[in-house]
Amino acid sequence: MKITAIPQFARNLNRAQEVVRILSKYGLADWLSQLNIGFGHGLFRGAEGDRLADVTREARVRLALTELGTTFIKLGQILSTRADLVGLPLAVELSKLQADVPADKPETVRATIEKELRRKVDDVFETFDDVPLASASIAQVHRATLPGGRPVVVKVQHPNIADRIQNDLEIVAGLAELAEKYVQEVRLYQPKAIAAEFSRTLTRELDFGRELRNLDRFIKNFKDDPTVRFPRPYPECSTGKVLVMDLLEGTPVALAGSIGTPEEREELARKGARVFLAMIFRDGFFHADPHPGNWLVQHDGVAGLLDVGMVCQLTPSAREEMEELIISLGSNDAERLTAALMHMCGQAGARESPALTADVADFLGYHFSQPLDKLSIGSALNEITDIIRRHHLILPTNIAMILRVLVLLEGTSRLLNPTFQLTEIIQPFQRKMLTDRLSPRRQVRRLRSLLADWQDLIGKFPDELRDMIQQARSGRIEVQLEHHHLEPAVNRLVLGLITASLVVGSSMLWALKAPPTIQGVSVIAVLGFGTSILCTARLMIAIFRSRHLD
Repeated sequence: MKITAIPQFARNLNRAQEVVRILSKYGLADWLSQLNIGFGHGLFRGAEGDRLADVTREARVRLALTELGTTFIKLGQILSTRADLVGLPLAVELSKLQADVPADKPETVRATIEKELRRKVDDVFETFDDVPLASASIAQVHRATLPGGRPVVVKVQHPNIADRIQNDLEIVAGLAELAEKYVQEVRLYQPKAIAAEFSRTLTRELDFGRELRNLDRFIKNFKDDPTVRFPRPYPECSTGKVLVMDLLEGTPVALAGSIGTPEEREELARKGARVFLAMIFRDGFFHADPHPGNWLVQHDGVAGLLDVGMVCQLTPSAREEMEELIISLGSNDAERLTAALMHMCGQAGARESPALTADVADFLGYHFSQPLDKLSIGSALNEITDIIRRHHLILPTNIAMILRVLVLLEGTSRLLNPTFQLTEIIQPFQRKMLTDRLSPRRQVRRLRSLLADWQDLIGKFPDELRDMIQQARSGRIEVQLEHHHLEPAVNRLVLGLITASLVVGSSMLWALKAPPTIQGVSVIAVLGFGTSILCTARLMIAIFRSRHLD
């Protein structure tokens, strides 16, 4: 194997060996033995350790990722949003991943702040608590006050965490490349694309400046909404590794039982759900992690939303696809919903599978034939995700995030009100989708986009036509044909032609008694007939094994 072909993770050999050792320890490295590469056999077939057979495979995946550290914990958390790729049981298990990172020493934290802000901590803050409120995988949070006494929290990135994550990202990219190249059953799920998306997501999360801009944008989007509050950031004392923002105090939704009366909790659930649905369907920019720890109920009943590092932006086309999905569900139309799923998963124009349509019809019949007060959006979306996975479709990342947010939102809201129905809150948004689709403004916008596309096409057509004519004159026109699964048919056709040729040729040799002969029978003809019989038997066996006699 050439040096230039060695995957990136081989450059971090010690860490790569640790990764494989931990995967083997939890019985998760079986697929590595399928990699047919010379330099890796010794590494991939090392000691396996205990198989931990007393826990499920999903739990072993979670334990292995936890032991591998920050980057792999984040990978697991992101994969927990992709039930369409990893399956619902593993996605649920990965959603339990939490990083238990020891806090940095006070002098280390102060040194980071002073290096980033180029000022002494005591010059920036009136008070600064050296005991952190929490320590997560990328950063830890401290309580402080600004000059004048305003309470804030200071989010400080762990030192050298960016370098460690970058090394791990190279290993993840290398493993993904090997898996896509050598492991056929994994190739379908595009591991290289997933690794690239994960790298982009985690790299963005390392930049606290991006989180600051997210906070500013949410504050602007909800400036007229008194039911929600975001912590205000302070750009003058924030950098890419230090983020200062208002301290929001309140009761986490996880402790819902201590919040007000049942009626008050029901209203809080409705207000919070409306906020998240407005993010998705009104703004197209939403908080992608509405778990109970990120949702506070403040003393005045306002919802306080924290940790906006994980957000998602919808493109106009993605918003239309999501609208079509919601409208198809509401209309209880199996064929329309199947077409929407195919288009959403990048299969527009492909022939729809009858099995997929049947599964979608069964799904609609089960979930949407019951009264709305009995319908669980979370259960329905989990099942549609499972259908997508069974039929080897892959959701776009932003759509997968929306489905996850809706599932989490219903579960979190039911901590406040066990009888909460997300369908009741979605209905007004669904009616507005239909109204907007028919509005003159929307039609004018579509017409402008269509005219722009045609203008671009017409403008490029003369140049494209001239290039085609020049290529035709010079004899450089190339035709590329792409085929799928034709190899078995071609091989059988070739074998059939060879067999027929042997029969014809052997018959002529027999008739002519071509030498050498034994008792007047051509030996070459006999060998030809024998070979044709073997070829015929081989061909028939292959046909019967495939169960496709036609």
